[in-house]
Amino acid sequence: MGHAVAEFRPLNIAILTISDTRDESSDRSGAYLVESLQQEGHLLADKKIVQDDIYQIRAQVSQWIADPEVQAVIMTGGTGLTGRDRTPEAVSVLFDQTIEGFGELFRAISFEEIGCSTIQSRAIGGFANKTLLFCLPGSQGACRTGWTRILRDQLDARHKPCNFVPFVCSEV
Repeated sequence: MGHAVAEFRPLNIAILTISDTRDESSDRSGAYLVESLQQEGHLLADKKIVQDDIYQIRAQVSQWIADPEVQAVIMTGGTGLTGRDRTPEAVSVLFDQTIEGFGELFRAISFEEIGCSTIQSRAIGGFANKTLLFCLPGSQGACRTGWTRILRDQLDARHKPCNFVPFVCSEV
């Protein structure tokens, strides 16, 4: 008796760019994430750019968490150590559960690429109201690392031995 093979399940993913300087024409990281998730077969639920302000970030993410159609939110920007980088503080209070391994794995992989500079990354992940939340650094390279080395597989129901899809899709 064989095991059932999981089928791809497209997720509704929102992209949030946190930046004081980017707009739609200069948001290469957000554009990369949109293009990448759509190439994999996922659906873009929404895309926004907000200032690096703890309350603007929290308000937008809270809106998506409350929307049952949004299954995942990927954020880019505001994860460094400067005074304006507030994404982890804005988002972590919304978590029902933290996915500690996401930030740990991101920094381990990033270390291979940029060495000890990865120590300044505060990439984090968690769940809130059956919505996956991931905060990536703002560079396109960091978004590529996060997407290709972690999120692409973990947001695919076919990835074994485990992935995040069952946590956001009750019928999977």
